[in-house]
Amino acid sequence: MERIAFHLRIEEGQREAYREKHEAVPEALESAYLDSDAGLETYSVFEKDGHVFGYMEVEDPEAIRAVMEESDAQADWAAVMDPIVVDEDDQWMDEVYRMV
Repeated sequence: MERIAFHLRIEEGQREAYREKHEAVPEALESAYLDSDAGLETYSVFEKDGHVFGYMEVEDPEAIRAVMEESDAQADWAAVMDPIVVDEDDQWMDEVYRMV
């Protein structure tokens, strides 16, 4: 099992919109992740002061990234999120420490 994480920033004044949209994440989006061959075990999203941290435990990180880049459900969700989050060139984070 591998652990991967990403960081996003919320546009100024869009924090409440971000939280509201996550109260009803589309079932199609969740299914795209859960039904993929990535072996998704855990997916959590945290937010504080306009900074979003996403954490996943997956068997195949490349497969989950493919879902994020190629699925119609993710494209639909991205259209919802586009006015809310800042467009980042590289959202993926490096793991620098792990306590086992």
